[in-house]
Amino acid sequence: MASYTIAHAPGFVANDAPRIVTERFDHPDSYTLDRYLATNGYAGIQTALERAPQDVHSEIREATLLGRGGAGFPAGVKWGFCPPGVWPRYLVVNGDESEPGTYKDRLLMELDPHQLIEGCLIACYAVGLSQCFLYIRGEMALAQERVAQALNDAYAAGWVGRNICGTEFSVDIVLHSGAGAYVVGEETALIESLEGKRGMPRLKPPFFPAAVGLYGQPTIVNNVETLANLPWILRHGASAFTAIGTPTSPGTRMVAVSGHVNRGGVFEITNGTTTFRDLIYGEDFCAGLRPDRKLKAFVPGGGSAPWFTPAQLDLPFEASEIGPQGSMLGSGAVMVMDDTTDIPAAALTLTKFYAHESCGKCVPCREGATWLERILRRVCDGTGTPRDLDLLFEVGATISPGEFPHAGVPERGLEPKSFPYQMTTICFVGPSAYAPVHSAMTLFPEEFEARVAPNAHLDAEVAPDGSVNDGSISEVAVRV
Repeated sequence: MASYTIAHAPGFVANDAPRIVTERFDHPDSYTLDRYLATNGYAGIQTALERAPQDVHSEIREATLLGRGGAGFPAGVKWGFCPPGVWPRYLVVNGDESEPGTYKDRLLMELDPHQLIEGCLIACYAVGLSQCFLYIRGEMALAQERVAQALNDAYAAGWVGRNICGTEFSVDIVLHSGAGAYVVGEETALIESLEGKRGMPRLKPPFFPAAVGLYGQPTIVNNVETLANLPWILRHGASAFTAIGTPTSPGTRMVAVSGHVNRGGVFEITNGTTTFRDLIYGEDFCAGLRPDRKLKAFVPGGGSAPWFTPAQLDLPFEASEIGPQGSMLGSGAVMVMDDTTDIPAAALTLTKFYAHESCGKCVPCREGATWLERILRRVCDGTGTPRDLDLLFEVGATISPGEFPHAGVPERGLEPKSFPYQMTTICFVGPSAYAPVHSAMTLFPEEFEARVAPNAHLDAEVAPDGSVNDGSISEVAVRV
């Protein structure tokens, strides 16, 4: 299989694998209406308009199109949650890609914005919607510019607006710029932001968006990549889509790989069958690690995912297999760490991000994430003590009680703890701050113990029998 980069698509690496959402990336003018129409653009919505909306909805159900934003929930099933007879309804497109290590949706919006627009039209037709809100992260200036131009061109050509293709189907699409908050990647926080409020998550129930969403009306929230798949499915059919990948994870998906690999970038891979070993070491993908380096750990699904080790390399991109092994596929971002990585420092980098991005609504996240950062910084700076290691687990348990998901470590006899986690917060930001801390301390306890060993005398406790508790976390990591 040959792989190649594309000058006008920085960050994207193409190969001979099936390509569904990136098939136009090879064209320098992929973002224009002329190119889109020359490559079967808007044929999907025309096909949809020739069928009843419920038939289009059923086609997407049969395709088992899993959400590509993180949760992996089937799009067709989500669409069916809208209560019957309640109008108006809205479609909200989550283009606020902000998970550390993730940059696939940005490329889709920059390089093929009409594909996204057509996906919005198909979703609106299938669910009976006439209003769509496209929310794009504020820092993505080029993506916003390309989508805005594409919308103007689509309106002018009659693909968006009133009486599309001479039918009674009409849709308005509103482009909205975000303000750079990570938390609005959570669908209810995004809805709050769209309503002009501070982006904070809502309690669920009762605020499940499909029932009570934007402006109190039923709302479908879908990710950019999810919607970008719809035109292809309508043109080729659900059976062609499910013929790619596995029955439970069909089609392709985009993944972004960063870190200590020879060739990082965004790849469109076959869902369900491509393994992490294929992705990291395959010549058609990342082509291995830097010279003379060995894999130490990798994050399989964005910064909020629990970490994996080389023992999990042969797992495929299949949620039903990743979850029981202690992590998640999440947003499709893989971060690779070789044997030169300072594990405590790597954990601190991620934890600092989530502590900074906490919206402050939930006390365990607002206070707990901040304290995780402060304590871990002490450890990394060399001023921490063994007691700090136990304290990190204790603080983490206030955010995510019970046994936190983690990978297995065969050489230590550590069995995996399956995903998901429990949490005391409304959304996932709190546990996301704890995930890198728990993963690093569970998988690499010796690196933390070495960091605090010189200061053991500062908090050593002498028991009545004369024994000394030295604060070792080798057993605590397994127990908590």
